[in-house]
Amino acid sequence: MSTFSPLNPHFEARVRDSFARQRLMETIGAFITSVSPGEVEIELPFSEALTQQNRYLHAGVITAIVDTACGYAALSLMPEDSDVLTVEYKVNFVSPAKGERMIARGRVKKPGRTLAVCSGDAFALIDGKEKLVATMLATMMSIRPALPGATSL
Repeated sequence: MSTFSPLNPHFEARVRDSFARQRLMETIGAFITSVSPGEVEIELPFSEALTQQNRYLHAGVITAIVDTACGYAALSLMPEDSDVLTVEYKVNFVSPAKGERMIARGRVKKPGRTLAVCSGDAFALIDGKEKLVATMLATMMSIRPALPGATSL
């Protein structure tokens, strides 16, 4: 349960609008199921098209949905004029990713003005029960739009 206060009163709409522009999430069929201050949940129906050679969901797909859940959890606590980028993450895969669908939950552990430390878990839903597939620790960075006339790399 979240104990954070968002800086943007419209944080949920902001998160959902940004997620809707993520072409990767659209391509793989992932969708947001919940947004609260410092927490986001994403679901992904199982698809054979996203599996690796042993017919488990590919680790890159699992990593993508957990990273995205962590990023949007961080964004939910950031000011209205900022966005978010992943700085780093470490993920441990603990079980094969096979089930009716995957659930990724991202949570902010420690928010900051520039960096937010997040944790995330991915679960396979099998016969109505969740099985842990992967766990992640991630750092997200707040970015602001460039000033008029500024150059970027």
